[in-house]
Formats: sequence, C-alpha cells, structure tokens
Amino acid sequence: MTEPIVSLDYHQKGCRQVQWHPTANNVLMSVGADQKVVIWNVGTGEPLRIIECHPDVIFSVAFNYQGSKIVTTCKDKLIRVIDARTGEVIEKGKGHDGAKSSRAIFLKDGSIFTTGFSKMSERQYSLRDETMLDDPIIMVEVDTSNGILVPIYDIDTGLLFVTAKGDSQIRYFEVNMEQPPYVHYINTFLSSDPQRGLGVMPKRGCDIGLNEIFRLYKLHGNGRVEPIRFYVPRKSDSFQTDLYPDTISDTPALSADEWWVEKKDVDPILISLKGGYQAKSAQTLTVAKKSNALDKMPMKGRDTSAAVNDMSDGGSDDSAHENSAPLAPAPVKVCMIRV
Repeated sequence: MTEPIVSLDYHQKGCRQVQWHPTANNVLMSVGADQKVVIWNVGTGEPLRIIECHPDVIFSVAFNYQGSKIVTTCKDKLIRVIDARTGEVIEKGKGHDGAKSSRAIFLKDGSIFTTGFSKMSERQYSLRDETMLDDPIIMVEVDTSNGILVPIYDIDTGLLFVTAKGDSQIRYFEVNMEQPPYVHYINTFLSSDPQRGLGVMPKRGCDIGLNEIFRLYKLHGNGRVEPIRFYVPRKSDSFQTDLYPDTISDTPALSADEWWVEKKDVDPILISLKGGYQAKSAQTLTVAKKSNALDKMPMKGRDTSAAVNDMSDGGSDDSAHENSAPLAPAPVKVCMIRV
C-alpha cells in the first residue's frame, strides 16, 4: 500500500487514536494532540463534527455499543460522556486521582470500565454507571507497576483483558452485572517477554472447531508478532452455542447519512458462527468529495504541492516510533479457560 484512497486532514498536531463507528458505514472518529475529537465521513472525506470540549490532552476515546455516544478520559482527570453527533457533554465526573494516563470504554450494557492510577501511583480499574461517574460501582487496586493499563473487551462473552505496554502478563476478567463484585477475576496469562503492543482478531476469525473464544496478537520488541489463543476445553465436537452467541458481522447496519442526517441509532448486525464464517467480497470504497464553491473563483499562484499529513505521536507518554523489523514465524501461546 503506497497511495491512500482518501486523506483526512484536520488535526494541527499528531493524530493519536482512530476508531471506526460500530454500526455506520465509513464513519470514523479521530483524536489529535490538539485536544480535538473529529467525527469523519470517510466516503466524502469531510469532518461531520468537531468536538472541542477538552481543556487538556485527551488520553482515550471509545464509542458505545450503538455508536450514539463516546466516552473520553483527559489529563484534567475528568471522564466525559459526549453525544457523538452534537458534541454536547451529557455527563462528566471525576476519574482516577493519579496524574498518569487513564483509559475508559463502554461495555455492552452501557456501563463504563476505566483504568488509571491512584495518588500513590497504584494501578487501578473501576466500573461506573454513566449517569453517576463520580461514584464508582467498584474501584480495585491492581499493583504498583508503571505501565498504563489498557482494557480490551470481548462483547460476546463479557471477558475483559487488561494489560499494558511493557508488561509480560495479561489479566482477564468476566463482567457479570448480576453478581457482585461484577468484575470477576479469572486468571493471568504469563510470558517471559514484555509486549510492545497488542492486536485483536475479530471473533469471525477464531477457530470454532477448537473452541477458541479469543485471540490476541502480541508485538515483541524485535518486531516479531506472536498469536495468543484462548480456548475453552470441551469434550463434545458439536457447536458450542454458549461460547459463540451471535457476533457482530462485517456488514454495517446503517449508511453514514442514515446515522448523521436521519439520526438513526441501531444495534450492530449479528451473524451466527455455526458452520463457520463465510467472508463476503471486499467492499470498494469510493470517495465522493463535495464540491467547493471557492474552486470556481479565480485564484492566483495556487499552490499545487501535496499536503503532508502529520501522524506523529505528539508527545504521548505511552507510545514510541521505531522501524518495524521483518516479522518472523512465532510459536503460538495457548491459554485454557475452564468453565
């Protein structure tokens, strides 16, 4: 890949995070070091909404299940729930007390899971109601390491994986809002090598014949990528309906105009994995930028040089730029979950 299909130019400083909308086609959210959140229509290459309610560095953003709201954490130690269309702050409340970076994500039922630090630099996680952000349902201290905990959520099984860059362990929990303390510790995956980053395989790519329920890709310091698979051992060879509820498909539930203009909010389209996932033909993105009336006016000395999109880190405290080494085959780490 050498040529972009579309270039989205707005942030005056580095772009720190991007996330696709969970239900609307070609709607993207970006976060910049300029303290702004931008909602894009990638199909037209234009920003739909510029959100400018943060007075300091934005640490994280995440959509809710339908994509109608976003939750953010900021250096001012506040958690904000924001209307994704209007940019209006619906709720805000005090987050973790520590000065280091924090993270927040929506769970499927609308609860908010956060990670951060205490005043004594102890790593923490919490569960909160979005309408009472100042009063966590639970607040648990994890350890005193320096890495910034990042939550990874499996919406199908309710599993939460919590780890950090530089850690060699991955803790995983089950979220059950009917049984206190609601976030139940299951186990810890241990490794001898710290990770530089983690990627997630969509549930559609997991091996249902072997009862694989989750797969992570661990990036090592030398550029090697290692798959980490999580299995639930079962004697039966039949399809396990309790392990594989209908999962999010690769078909968007809404068009960009239905979400933005008609203001529709719907759940993602779900598919069954019984019999295996059958991939559809790849979608071709066609960019149709809206006409600009200024182009019809006479202009002198028009600059035809290409614009350079600055995607630098912008001084993030938990990211680094290094040349990627060629990927080498890696052994597969397996974690068994007994239920």
